Amino acid sequence: MSSTGFVVLPDTAAAGEARAAVPWEAPQEFPHASGRPWLVGRWSPGDLTVVTAGPVRLAVIGICPVTAPRLTELAARIRTVSDVDALAASLPGSCHVAASVDGQVRFQGSVTGLRRVFHARLHQVDVAADRADVLAAMTGAGIDETALALRVATGGFLPPPLADRPLWSGISAPAPDHCLVWERDRVREVRWWRPPAPELSLAAGAEAVGKALAGALDERAPGHGRLSSDLSGGMDSTSLCFLAARRVPDLVTFRWGEAEAGNDDAAFAAHAIGLLDRAEHLVVPPGELPLLFADADRPVDPEEAYPFVRTIARTRYTARLLADAGSRRHLAGHGGDELFTPFPGYLHGLLRRRPLTALRHVRGYAALKRWPVLPTLAALARPGDEAAWWRAQADGLTAPPPPRRRPVFGWGVWPMRAPAWATDTAIEATREALRHTAGTARPLSTDLGQHQLLLAVRTSAPWYRLLARVFADAGVQLDSPFFDDRVVEAVLSVRVHEHAGPWRYKPLLAEAMRGTVPDAVLGRSTKGEFSDEANRGLRHHMAGILELFEDSALAARGLIDPGVLRARLLAPQSDNATSIALEPLIGCETWLRAATRPTPAWRFDARASSS
Repeated sequence: MSSTGFVVLPDTAAAGEARAAVPWEAPQEFPHASGRPWLVGRWSPGDLTVVTAGPVRLAVIGICPVTAPRLTELAARIRTVSDVDALAASLPGSCHVAASVDGQVRFQGSVTGLRRVFHARLHQVDVAADRADVLAAMTGAGIDETALALRVATGGFLPPPLADRPLWSGISAPAPDHCLVWERDRVREVRWWRPPAPELSLAAGAEAVGKALAGALDERAPGHGRLSSDLSGGMDSTSLCFLAARRVPDLVTFRWGEAEAGNDDAAFAAHAIGLLDRAEHLVVPPGELPLLFADADRPVDPEEAYPFVRTIARTRYTARLLADAGSRRHLAGHGGDELFTPFPGYLHGLLRRRPLTALRHVRGYAALKRWPVLPTLAALARPGDEAAWWRAQADGLTAPPPPRRRPVFGWGVWPMRAPAWATDTAIEATREALRHTAGTARPLSTDLGQHQLLLAVRTSAPWYRLLARVFADAGVQLDSPFFDDRVVEAVLSVRVHEHAGPWRYKPLLAEAMRGTVPDAVLGRSTKGEFSDEANRGLRHHMAGILELFEDSALAARGLIDPGVLRARLLAPQSDNATSIALEPLIGCETWLRAATRPTPAWRFDARASSS
């Protein structure tokens, strides 16, 4: 497991004792202007840029295609940590920003949650890190039982702010649009970012999104080694390939071959490959890939339960294959679905602003997805508020799934339902947390459509930061440009109803990439399907999965009923709901087992010589 990570310390004498607790034997270190320790940790090559401008120290950690001289110019404009607002709002990419200014300290991640921030109290001083498990190792934190119950009793599909809650007790995480600011040894959370008003038309928005994506890909090549990119045949990854090929025509493209006859990814990918004639194309036949759910019983990440259990063996295989091909940075289309496929909550506001347009959209959905028109309009007339939505999730946690032909209009992106194997203990703890959240949660935007879009991004982005670590173990930096802050802002600036609706697939991305990506790909209206392959892999590995839960750590804590789980897994399946809920459950089980070992060597350890 990759041991990269870092700690941020305030510019005070009391921080020295906290510095002694960092969980690396020989970390790198950068000081404040005072000489006291500021940044302590380990970084991948090329991941950190630190500049100095008088009393100002500025660090950018992650993917940020800005040169050190340019960062120095920007740092010279900073007089107080509040001045970092303007700087952070202008930086391309997805990165952490840390600033030390005459004793003031500020630290923040990305607005998507791809770069996260955590803090804890240690030796009478507040310290922060980019990983919760780093702080857990420093403070000796135990398991947050409620946070674990939440993940078990919601099938792993837990939205912010509850999803932001670390699995380690005593450790806090600010919302992605907040930064940490130290006042001596105490830290406070300060909001620094708000979503832009969704005012652009589809045409103007496509121009803005195209410009943001082109700028994001201009300087994406690694400092050494090759640039690679997914090329599934879908619109998201294909767009990245063609944008990257303008600057790096000899990039490496990669795709998994399809095992299902109904998956038409191959035809679209072949068309794109024919036009990317200077690139090297790697296509792995399905017979050479590990089956889905292979290695599912192996722990993956020490910080958090890993969400993509069924593909972990394939991900490791892919990362090694790309590394062997010379890739050091790999582009992936993660985030494209969340950004360019808006959830139907946008219809609430549209019905009030433009009722005829809203009715046309509803009738289109009724024809395409069989929405019942009158119940849909009745639901749109009662938007409710976010507090009511969270209370409804608590009340309906054990209710049957909602009807399939009914859209999700509430202040979430999907209704939460407990899997059958969750115990009363897990369910009651979750209900209490959901009801408490109803009294504290605030909308991410006053526009429900924009709120849902941003919620979907912030729900999924933290998953992909864990995926990136699997690639990092092989020496490949996983890069998801759709999660770049400036790209997300460009999408949020577009009126949601103009790039939503039943008639076109991802129209905003299609128009933004017009003239760059082949029209055949931009006109695609389908998406690759892998459920048969997942079911085949689950059947093959069922015995090992059942054995994993025979002596379950989750069951020992009273969170699952292994008998019910076994019965559900062995019963005939009418849909894929059970396998979907199983994947995060396995992640929780393997994480908990490893995290509670007497000597979890795979965790950060203050005296570990390697990891």
